[in-house]
Order: sequence, then structure tokens, then C-alpha cells
Amino acid sequence: MKLGIVGLPNVGKSTLFNALTNAGAQSANYAFCTIEPNVGVVPVPDERLDRLAEMYHPAKITPATVEFVDIAGLVKGASKGEGLGNKFLANIREVDAIVHVVRCFENDDIIHVEGSIDPVRDIETINLELILSDIEILERRIDRDTKAMKGDKSLARSVDFFKRLKAELDSGKCARAVTVDEEEAEWMRSVALLTAKPVIYACNFCEADFSSGSVENNPRYQAVKAIADAEGSEVLPICAELEAQIADLPADEKEMFLADLGVQKGGLDLLIQRSYNLLGLMSYLTAGEPEVRAWTIKKGTKAPQAAGKIHSDFERGFIRAEVVSFDDLMACGSMTVAREKGLVRSEGKEYVMQDGDVVLFRFNV
Repeated sequence: MKLGIVGLPNVGKSTLFNALTNAGAQSANYAFCTIEPNVGVVPVPDERLDRLAEMYHPAKITPATVEFVDIAGLVKGASKGEGLGNKFLANIREVDAIVHVVRCFENDDIIHVEGSIDPVRDIETINLELILSDIEILERRIDRDTKAMKGDKSLARSVDFFKRLKAELDSGKCARAVTVDEEEAEWMRSVALLTAKPVIYACNFCEADFSSGSVENNPRYQAVKAIADAEGSEVLPICAELEAQIADLPADEKEMFLADLGVQKGGLDLLIQRSYNLLGLMSYLTAGEPEVRAWTIKKGTKAPQAAGKIHSDFERGFIRAEVVSFDDLMACGSMTVAREKGLVRSEGKEYVMQDGDVVLFRFNV
């Protein structure tokens, strides 16, 4: 999973990226501090791996990972190349989902490019640039397919859809907010629009506001939530400065620090959790003495394709999957007891994997 962190300059993108990845990306109080995208690979927090490790004592524990890309601040005119905009738009095109950092904090020492704090305006600024880029892509596709229609009348329906989609974008609506059926969704995927990508709006608050326990009643948060609800996006209150302060703490100290502030989970845990939900992802688990590991798959994935995540031979020569739910395994205390109780199931090619399945794949090639 590859998440692109975007936003206007000086909203806290690089501070958040540094806190999440400990990658040490440059962060400073001027626009375009980030020019080349910084990349950090982060393990997905999963307590189930620790529990399985206590049972199997493996030589290695391998969590699933998320790749964060810190993309430079966009500005008005990015779609026309302002502020090296074309390059930044190309970086956004390569990610699975967008973490749009929106500034909700006041700080006279950190300059806002627009001179004031207004998260709705900032979201509209970014979205407009992405929409303008998408309109150019649609215009080229419509022009190409219209010419091709002379020899292939079957393109008429998709061309009509692209014209309708362009009209929606012209009105200021993002592609992800447009209602489409399955066939139209397939056509939309074929043009890889920036505004069709799933989005999490990360509302970046100061520590005082964030730890007050009333962030969700904050008018700025409510304004962003209204936008997110309208387009089917996620919204997450976060404090990048706080995340930076606790980034290097051991897990137990981090939990104590957050608990003292009345915060249940750190920003990374919540951000990954929301990202998984947004992209329809889940994890299945494999366990043994050599390794305990989490594997990320799409919800609805069948057993052979899940096996293919480990190795293509597993999918090609799939025989069956021996499956037990994580909760059942923990309740039994061992795989042996789980087998004795009939909780280890033998599943075939049509089995749809479930989150937390602990699996042993049988295959022959």
C-alpha cells in the first residue's frame, strides 16, 4: 500500500511524514522545501503478530508494510506547471491513496501561503488543481475515442460517460464523488484520474486543541468532515507535532504518554487503520518457527490468489488451505488443540479469505 501525503506548503506534511516514518525528511518554514518526494516504509502495527510469536517463538517476525510518500506542497496553478506542479502531480498519480494534510492550527511563526487558516479553502485549492489536471486527461480521451468511433461504434457509450464525467468535474466535483455503476467504474479506472483516488483528510491541530478531547466538535474539523462525507472520503484529526515528539519513544512509553493526554491510539495506527478501510484491505497470517508474518490482501480475495501473494507457485499449484481463525487459535492455545476441536478447516479454491485467518497453504507444482 502506497500513500501519498499532500497539501499546501507549511501545513505540516513533512512533520507528519517524519513522525510516521522517522525518515528525517527536511522540514522548514518555506514553500517547496520538499522537491523530490521522500519515501518511508513503515510496519503496520498488528498485535496479533506478537501473540503468535509468543506461541511459536519464531526466528523472524515480519509485519505488513505501508509506503508513505511525502509529496511537495501544491499551489494554485500546479495543473499548469506552477511550483513545479506537473512533477508533483505525476508523483500523486503513482500512489494508491492520498493523505491530504489540512492545516487547522494557528501559529504566527509558520507562514500560511494564503495568509490565513481556512481548511475548506485549502481543500478546494488542492482539489481544483487535481480536477483541472483530470479534465485535460478526459479531454484527450474523449477526443481520441471520438475519432476511433468511426470504426468502432461500441465506444459511443463510454464516450458519453466520459463527457458526463467531465461535466461533473467542470462543476468542481471530484471524480470519487460521482456515482457510477460497475461498467462506468471500469471505464473510470482506465483513465487513472487523480480525483478518483481515495482520500483521507488529516486535520492537523496544535497539541493544545488535539489533547483537549473536543477536536471533533471543532468548527474546522466539522467543515472538513462535511466535505469528506459528501465524497465518501475519510477524515482523521491528528497532531503532527505530537506525533513527532513521541516518534522515538518505546511502545510502552508512547502508550503512557498518549494515555496521559486522553488519546487512545497514535496517529500512525489510526492512519493505517483508516487507509485499510478506505482501500478495502485486510491481513491474513502465517505462523511457524521460521517466521510469523502478516500478508495484505484485498477483501474478497479467494484462497489461491491469497497464496499467490507468498509465491506464484503457491497459486499455480494450489491444492487447499488449512485455515483457523486467530481468535479460535488463541482460545485453544495451540494448533494441535485447535485441530483436535475441529477448528482447523480445509478450504478449497472458492474460499474467500477473512481478516485474521491463520493459514497453511498446501500446493504442488
